[in-house]
Amino acid sequence: MSKIGFIGCGNMGGTLAKAAAKTDHAVYLSDYDQNKLNTVAKELNAHASTNEEIVSTCDLIFLGVKPQVLASVLEPLKGVLKNRKEHSALVSMAAGMTLETVAELAGGEYPIIRIMPNTPAAVESGMILYCKNGLVTDGDVALLLDSMQFAGVCDFIDEGLFDAATAVSGCGPAFCYMFVEALADGGVKAGLSKETSLKLAAQTLIGAGKMVRDTGIDPETLKVNVCSPGGSTIEGVKSLEADDLNGIVRKAVNASFKRTQELGKK
Repeated sequence: MSKIGFIGCGNMGGTLAKAAAKTDHAVYLSDYDQNKLNTVAKELNAHASTNEEIVSTCDLIFLGVKPQVLASVLEPLKGVLKNRKEHSALVSMAAGMTLETVAELAGGEYPIIRIMPNTPAAVESGMILYCKNGLVTDGDVALLLDSMQFAGVCDFIDEGLFDAATAVSGCGPAFCYMFVEALADGGVKAGLSKETSLKLAAQTLIGAGKMVRDTGIDPETLKVNVCSPGGSTIEGVKSLEADDLNGIVRKAVNASFKRTQELGKK
């Protein structure tokens, strides 16, 4: 049994800890908020711990803190990391923070995995991007994939493309929620109840996503397949095209991409 540690059990750290707790691995948690820590530890049947204990004993050490506070979290742990004899790997989910930057903040050359999960990990449907430095072993990667098996899909991506991918899968759920809400509001205007319209909109988005993922058919073809000549769908599509939905979404992704890059420079 391996030990999986989470420094910070907020929204994303807590979500990934919950996924890890469904495996056979032992889960250790720490958080600056002691009440939250105790609550989450009890809920997950995990060990309420400290940053120092996690760094000194766990095999995978998830750094579930925001990029703005990563330096202050790692600073007092430099000595513990340096004195540790057994192999371990740091797993950073700080947006924009490169592998090199995390190593600098940690004060040494350590095995480091960089990940970017998204919120659907809470329902075992997340997209978890990862990259790694040269000190990470195949065993480290295998342990990461095993510990995250109940969070969703893990996919390796070159670090040079990490910020761009983050803007799609990391930020994308917020854009999708906005689209679901807009789709449901349209249904309400047409006479549906909000509850019914939200259910229809959410399931439709799930199904459409699976069609793209599982069939291998490009979205443009799938769109055309729904549009009967002179039918109702094509009228809605024409309206979206007239308002430049494609351009609006591209602009949003680009804005998130630029902000991710900015966070990495701070």
